[in-house]
Amino acid sequence: MIVVGGGLAGLSAATALADAGLRVRLLEKRPYLGGRATSYALPDGSHVDNCQHVTLGCCTNLADFYHRVGAESKIRHYSRLYFADRNGSVSSIYSSPLPAPFHTSFSFLRFGALSFGDKRAIARAMFAIARSGGRPADAPGVSMLDWLRRNSQTDAAIARFWRVVLVSALDEELDRTDAHYGIDVFWKAFLANRKGYVLGIPSVPLGELYAGCREAIERRGGEVKTRAVVRAIRLSDGKFQSLIMDDGSELRADACVTAIPHDALPQILPEEIKNRAEFAGLSRLRTSPITGVHLWYDRDVLEKPFLTLLDHTVQWIFNKSMLYRGAGKSASVPSRELGQYLQLVISASYDLIPRSRQEIIDLCVKELHEVLPAARSAQLQKATVVKEVNATFSPELGSDAFRPAQKTQIANFFLAGDWTRTGWPSTMEGAVRSGYSAAEAVLAASGVPRKVLVADLPAEGICRWWAKE
Repeated sequence: MIVVGGGLAGLSAATALADAGLRVRLLEKRPYLGGRATSYALPDGSHVDNCQHVTLGCCTNLADFYHRVGAESKIRHYSRLYFADRNGSVSSIYSSPLPAPFHTSFSFLRFGALSFGDKRAIARAMFAIARSGGRPADAPGVSMLDWLRRNSQTDAAIARFWRVVLVSALDEELDRTDAHYGIDVFWKAFLANRKGYVLGIPSVPLGELYAGCREAIERRGGEVKTRAVVRAIRLSDGKFQSLIMDDGSELRADACVTAIPHDALPQILPEEIKNRAEFAGLSRLRTSPITGVHLWYDRDVLEKPFLTLLDHTVQWIFNKSMLYRGAGKSASVPSRELGQYLQLVISASYDLIPRSRQEIIDLCVKELHEVLPAARSAQLQKATVVKEVNATFSPELGSDAFRPAQKTQIANFFLAGDWTRTGWPSTMEGAVRSGYSAAEAVLAASGVPRKVLVADLPAEGICRWWAKE
């Protein structure tokens, strides 16, 4: 059994298959595992994550994967979310003893960046989502922005609430996002279950977070090989037969799960099948960029572990010095001798891609001065910018039609990747779901069917009844 690709989709498929007793060989072309969720070294020897990755309580399969590979203790969970407006005034969202979907209502009513009219409009739309069990009748076939306008959302509510949450979650602007995905975020994370919105952030660099994946596969009798480049897939009588490697060698296997980017898959498919309907739509999946900015100050400028910004280009600030505190000595954990280390994240950063590194740093520093008074007198000691131009696939209207299933029409050949048909957008949860679904398909085809996918958090309170209707 071969799995091609050492990102989350490939790792989750390989781990689940190894757990089921299959002998797995995982191939990754890079010298490290993790795919887009990884760390890399700067010229001065320090390490940075390519982009800050987070999880939510509703990401049940990702939580299961962390447990499988021994990484769950490296995730810190936060039940209070912090938002800062242009003047630096902070509001927060947190849970009360009320049942779902009303558990965050008290904190929402005190949210200072929104007027009463904004909150009333948001409450109406949230009730429409909850009352429909996350499936409003007016959502199919429209963008998220169109759905919000149909539901009488104010300009401020869209800019300071809906956009702030959804662009970060989906890496796309509201007018390009299928309403199905945006509504699903609020149903699963904020309405259906009290634990859905709880934020999980790694307490170690991503390179360390997934360090246990190799061991998890190998101790189950599998093999992990990095710097292994696949050049072609070979079929025989319509069935998967082997992989042709970069050095010309051939690797045979009973079955193969390919977990590589959607735009890389056609490059290794045989000519006679790459234009089949199940693969032809891949070229129509667009991608969205994410920009990460890393700043090192000579002193502390942020007291909280993270902060979401309103009315700014920067969407999130992560206090990496605080998040890594207690992680132990490691070459990849930034030293406190450099002061405070912050990572800033801008999703759907189309406007930043053509801009220079220094322009982006200057913009981010200016915005930090607006919301963090301590940053105005602090000395910026080091900065770097990471542009992920093709960070995720875009959850645009109609994109589901181009996403293939994990089980293909080719016998013994399966797909994994957040871009496959998971029901989720391009997230770590979506990647793991794809890997687990591929593993289920492999096991079923092998005559040993086994459930791998973990169910969503159950709807609670009144939402439980609404979800059944």
